[in-house]
Amino acid sequence: MNEGSAGVIDPYAMLGLEREADGEAIRLAWRKAAKGAHPDAGGDSDHFNRLQIAYELLQDPVRRRVYDDTGYDPQLADPRDLEGVLMLESLVNEVILDEREPGSFDPVAAMRRKLSDDIVKSRFHILELERHRARVRKHIDRLGRRPETDVLGSMLRARSEAIADAIRKTEKQIQTIEHTYTMLEGYSYEVEVLAPLEKVEVEVDAVEPQRGEAAE
Repeated sequence: MNEGSAGVIDPYAMLGLEREADGEAIRLAWRKAAKGAHPDAGGDSDHFNRLQIAYELLQDPVRRRVYDDTGYDPQLADPRDLEGVLMLESLVNEVILDEREPGSFDPVAAMRRKLSDDIVKSRFHILELERHRARVRKHIDRLGRRPETDVLGSMLRARSEAIADAIRKTEKQIQTIEHTYTMLEGYSYEVEVLAPLEKVEVEVDAVEPQRGEAAE
């Protein structure tokens, strides 16, 4: 991982630790690394800051668990990446539950298809919401004389705003799906190529009695 980006620092590599390292090993590694990296000792301040981030991440059991599961620090990662990770987690669960033999299908391609389908469905959903909102606004425009307490107008305006909010949420969802799709870039999957079944020719005489034998 690129240690230059705060969201994707590899804390284990930064401190020279194995993933099974316990709290004591983490503290010892931190002290050893920080001793020479501290700016007061002539070290680089950026590198020291990254060491500090790595140490704090591994000392926090929740942050460490999230990092171990996703490769991202929940406190420093881009929120879009975290949303994408959650979406990918659901897709990975579907792959795990798929009863087909690994290698007989391409799960990465299946994830991409699922995301593409979700984008199409979301866009159609926006179109439907926009049609609903247009109808509501036409009703509002056609309300003529109104009482001082405009109950109907208030209700219709509230419904229009609720639909607009749903449209904004769906648009944001599309952005998340598109970002999740980019997170699958660079992956390939080896699918086993099944050898074609050999055509077995069976002589008719070997499986059917001759006419003379059948007659007997």
